[in-house]
Amino acid sequence: MGMSGFEYAPAPESRAVVDLDPSYGLFIGGEFTDGTGSAFKSISPATEEVLAEVHEASAADVDRAVAAARHAYERVWRDMPGRDRGKYLFRIARLIQERSRELAVLESLDNGKPIREARDVDLPLVAAHFFYYAGWADKLAYAGHGTQPLGVAGQIIPWNFPLLMLAWKIAPALACGNTVVLKPAETTPLTALLFAQICQQAELPPGVVNIVTGAGATGRALVEHPGVDKIAFTGSTEVGRSIARAVAGTPKRVTLELGGKAANIVFDDAPIDQAVEGVVNGIFFNQGHVCCAGSRLLVQEPVYDEVLASLKRRLATLRVGDPLDKNTDIGAINSAEQLARIRELSDIGEAEGAERWSPPCELPDRGFWFPPTLFTGVSQSHRIAREEIFGPVLSILTFRTPAEAVEKANNTPYGLSAGVWTEKGSRMLWMADRLRAGVVWANTFNRFDPTSPFGGYKESGYGREGGRHGLGAYLR
Repeated sequence: MGMSGFEYAPAPESRAVVDLDPSYGLFIGGEFTDGTGSAFKSISPATEEVLAEVHEASAADVDRAVAAARHAYERVWRDMPGRDRGKYLFRIARLIQERSRELAVLESLDNGKPIREARDVDLPLVAAHFFYYAGWADKLAYAGHGTQPLGVAGQIIPWNFPLLMLAWKIAPALACGNTVVLKPAETTPLTALLFAQICQQAELPPGVVNIVTGAGATGRALVEHPGVDKIAFTGSTEVGRSIARAVAGTPKRVTLELGGKAANIVFDDAPIDQAVEGVVNGIFFNQGHVCCAGSRLLVQEPVYDEVLASLKRRLATLRVGDPLDKNTDIGAINSAEQLARIRELSDIGEAEGAERWSPPCELPDRGFWFPPTLFTGVSQSHRIAREEIFGPVLSILTFRTPAEAVEKANNTPYGLSAGVWTEKGSRMLWMADRLRAGVVWANTFNRFDPTSPFGGYKESGYGREGGRHGLGAYLR
């Protein structure tokens, strides 16, 4: 959809930079190998075309991967000097930079996110995480978490940031001397398999990183495997609960980064245009497929009308469509299953009496799409204000006083993040002290940096990733 009066010319990124194999095996012990399970298809959510066939790892395959990781841990990786481990991580980081265009295009194809985000947000952060933890590898004694690795880490990541979540998991684990068996999400395995090729290119010792593809059953086999010392999971609170139950009573260590229902709180003295940009970034970045998405907007009453009008004006300029077009703001929803959930919760929002608004926009006829959507007249008891929708849907509530803002922001089972928009530094600090959220952003939103820890309270999970704190999850 264009601005009235003129149309944009499309600016598609070329797919020629990506060389897809028709079929991918599992990456075990430094080699690609056939799985013993069935194969499944990875499709482009924007066009529904099949990108590649991928093997589903059976319990026997997970067994092989854990054995390869254990062998590499005991024979090579655990006792390698930290500075040498760091060299491998630096090498991987540089290869990611060299191949970043290829990785960004593949990420957009497989995930549905706009190429601009994959290229300008995801990939620079992926490389930065490897550079950052490469630097820690020979300095663990100064981090305050001990220097002994745990052993074999089983890592399960979601489909919303497939390569970035891989970096968040693998970089600190390797820096600390652990080896890894990683399971990417079944809808987005392709960048993880390209990362496996980068491990080969970096001549990483075989078995230090193993990648097993598959769905829930593969993940379960990894979580329940007796040869795994640590489980790191990012994903839904529901699956997180079942993982916590499965590892209870075992010696396994576990970190969980789960759902969120973050509040973006706009006070009447906030710079409105800047706040609206932050709110749009907070909920529509990556189609709202962000666990810390600012999915609840709390606006102080005196500026409610102004903020709402400005938001609607801004939403009308967002371009929805081909993820590989460099003009696209909002790409495809990752899967038919996720689209059905977004639709269901949005319909419930209307049935509960909230008022729904979307800008006029033409959605492509193939693929999975949902327009940017706002709900006004939302109350705290509404399901759209309490449940994680994980899509481009914003619920708007109002407040009068800072105390009411804190009460409404904290009235949620989650506690991952929050944004506060105000000109007063003292009020910002007052709010940050009282918000039960792992990350509080001040006059910005969705800012990430490898030096800064990330994680939540309550049903958003436990443990921290990133920064010096992120090393603690991988050291004894």
